[in-house]
Amino acid sequence: MDAPDRLTAEVVALFAKITALYNREYETASARHGLTPQQVKVLLALDEALPMRRLAERVGADPSNLTGMVDRLQGRGLVERVPDPADRRIKRIAATEAGHAAARDLRARLRFATDPLVALDTNPRRGLRDLLQLMVDSQRPGA
Repeated sequence: MDAPDRLTAEVVALFAKITALYNREYETASARHGLTPQQVKVLLALDEALPMRRLAERVGADPSNLTGMVDRLQGRGLVERVPDPADRRIKRIAATEAGHAAARDLRARLRFATDPLVALDTNPRRGLRDLLQLMVDSQRPGA
């Protein structure tokens, strides 16, 4: 396979820098609260109480791994399991008041991670989205 051209190499390097900025910001903010970056993502996903399966989908985690994260967050008093109003056999995960307060502080600290496209207006954002979607679609089987 041929080496990537210079422009491709620059784009790939920029993806790496963006990923590093995102990860570093999550690590710094989560450490301030004694949480892991993945636990922070769970906490930030709880604007509303969610069943475990939906929460797992939202944060891109395997439900079996999510159970341990939720247990640790619950042990810290940041989330609680509440009955689903439509089916009391189902438990939803909800942020407590302390969890909502932590989430507000985390969002304030995650400036780049929460809005990495702040420098782009709507049209450039759409263009970037479309280009990234094209890249993702080209990697699907049969593409």
